[in-house]
Formats: sequence, structure tokens, C-alpha cells
Amino acid sequence: MEISQKAWELENAVKLVDPHRDALYSYDKAEQDAIGKERPWKNDPHYFKNVRISAVALLKMVMHARSGGSLEIMGLMQGKIAGDTFIVTDAFRLPVEGTETRVNASAEADEYVVQYLSACRDNGRMENAVGWYHSHPGYGCWLSGIDVATQMLQQSHVDPFLAVVIDPDRTISAGKVEIGAFRTFPQDYKPAASSSGDEYQTIPLNKIEDFGAHASQYYSLEVSHYKSSLDSYLLELLWNKYWVSTISQCPLFTNREYSSKQMLDLSQKIQKAQKAIETQSRGGPGPRATAKDSALDKIVRDSNKIAGEEMTGLLAGEVKAKLFNGVSAPSVQAQGP
Repeated sequence: MEISQKAWELENAVKLVDPHRDALYSYDKAEQDAIGKERPWKNDPHYFKNVRISAVALLKMVMHARSGGSLEIMGLMQGKIAGDTFIVTDAFRLPVEGTETRVNASAEADEYVVQYLSACRDNGRMENAVGWYHSHPGYGCWLSGIDVATQMLQQSHVDPFLAVVIDPDRTISAGKVEIGAFRTFPQDYKPAASSSGDEYQTIPLNKIEDFGAHASQYYSLEVSHYKSSLDSYLLELLWNKYWVSTISQCPLFTNREYSSKQMLDLSQKIQKAQKAIETQSRGGPGPRATAKDSALDKIVRDSNKIAGEEMTGLLAGEVKAKLFNGVSAPSVQAQGP
């Protein structure tokens, strides 16, 4: 049980802060008010560069995202600002209606936020809402056109504000939380030529157009995780409750629908690339050599990613079978003639 918990913390680089002071949880209202008045982010669209999320807040967001299945979910994060870093101390879900492509916040959700934050302050928790999170089940961590519009609206009214996206399906397949944090640029700001240093991620064919159309309107922040002494205690309680299901579940079985969608999407990308190559070979208008090579390179990357996840799931199943099969079976002693 303890090994499983440590493995989860290592995979997501969860670090323990000072157990005596728990400094990241201390909230100075006067300091936060001063930061709000100075508003240094107004002069630099890239001012915020990092996000630190507590382990319990991360776990709550992932469990919420997973509970939505193929539907998107939404919630808010609480915390504070420290220099160029968002410190997320907690998260809570919102009563919103979700579909497979968007979440729709209503007046009921706005009223819920006001009541929740008011109740927190009545109980001595003064942290403000510093961002919103939602899920992209199976199609990666990035902002769609609707997400960009939502984030721009929030930044214009309640800045500083952060957008976090979690992919619960890829989290199960990879064994590591698939998460991204983003801020949008002002409408009149044009960023420099896109830096292609961002890590490659697989985007489903039916989402590529939306992904590319808005990629220049926002940028990503570096995400790291931490835990306090209280987080350590809460995580221990959670692992005591769920360790059996954590060990017994098989990612290939749990995520079989997502795996099937990945295979179907890959086959569609291969067919599209093949048609483009055939068109060009017949002298028709086809992609340039560089574009063709880029498309094939992405297909190879996607296929390697799928194969790696499948192999990891199979190996995990084999290891569990060797460890636990026959554990409760009575031992058979060899009898002499």
C-alpha cells in the first residue's frame, strides 16, 4: 500500500514542503491585497510562469474529472499569488451541465461559488478563487475556442485567474496525471513566433482544427505539485481506503473505450495521409514534402505512444498476476511414495 502511494507521488513529482511551517498554506490578506493593487501582470502578458498545486487539490480534481466519464466537468481552485507563481491549495467542483465537448455554467453555479467562498471565509479560510479547471476526456490538455473565450472573460474581470485542463483518460493510461495550466493573451497582443519547444501531444483528428485555430491566443505555465503535513495525513487516509482497488484495477480494462478511440483515430489519420500521398503521386495538388514528412512523423509518434501504453498495461497485468495469483490458495506439500 505504501509503495503504491510513493509511486503515485514520484510519478507526479509531489514534494513535501516544510512540515513545521507549511509555508505555502499561510495566507496574508494584506500581502494579497497589495499584489492585487499593483497588478504587475498587466505590463507583461507572460508574467505568470509557474503553478504549484497541492497533492490533495490535484487528487480532488482528478477524481472529479474521472467521475465525469466521457462528459466534461468543471470546478474552481482556491489559493494565492506568490511572485510569478499561482499557489493552488484546494479545489471544489461546480454544479454545471457538461457534454462531450463543453461545460455550461449557469446562474446556479455562480450562486454556489459565492456561497462556498463565503462559507470558507466564515471558517477562517481566506483564500480567493485563483482559477478554474475542467476536463478533456481523451483529447489532451489545451484550450478550445470556447475555453479561450471563457478564460479571456475571467481574466478581464477577476484577474489574476488561471485555466487548468485535466485529461482523465490519458491519466489512467499513463499512470501519471495529464494536466496543463494556461493563461490567455490580451486581445490586442500578438505573441512572437510560436516557440515549438512545447512537448508534443496527440490530438484527435476531429479536434485538430480547433486546437490549431486558437493555439496562439494563450500560453502554458509550468506545473509542479507539493504536499503539506496535512496533505500527507489526508493522502494516507485515502490510500488506506482505496489501495485495494488501485492495485487490482487494470488500465487496459478500465480504459478500454479510450484505447479503442485512439486506435480508430490513428487509422483515420493513416487513411488521410495515404490519400494525400496518392493524390500527390498522381500529379494532383498534394502536400509539400516537408508537410508530408511532418504528418507521417506525427503518425509514427502517435502509434508509438499507443503501443507504449498497451505494453505498459500488459506488463502491469503480468506483474500483478505473478504477485497475487494463488496467494490465497492452500499450499500443496509434496507427498513421498
